[in-house]
Amino acid sequence: QVQLVESGGGLVQAGESLRLSCAASGSIFSISAMGWYRQGSGKQRELVAQITNGGTTNYVDSVKGRFTISRGNAKNTAVLRMNSLKPEDTAVYYCNAGVTVPTPWGTSEKTYWGQGTQVTVSS
Repeated sequence: QVQLVESGGGLVQAGESLRLSCAASGSIFSISAMGWYRQGSGKQRELVAQITNGGTTNYVDSVKGRFTISRGNAKNTAVLRMNSLKPEDTAVYYCNAGVTVPTPWGTSEKTYWGQGTQVTVSS
């Protein structure tokens, strides 16, 4: 079983910064990519940022230049640094990971989600 645990959400004012962390634990053979999705009230969940095992990153256009995703210092962790936050960034942020897990027959890749952390940006 694999678990993703997020931390770092909260309430900030527009223009301020937040740092989200995600740690994956459990029976992990490898992780191909980790990312952050968000879902605002009444909106569809969208990919915010992603980093692959090789270090390639991609971002939704609305956060480019403001958000940075990186691998954490600890193994199987990812960090999302969010600067110049705007009210439209308000959402529940979910960590996501593509994880290869060992099975009795070899390995299998599965997608896992964290429980979500609320980010609220006031104007």
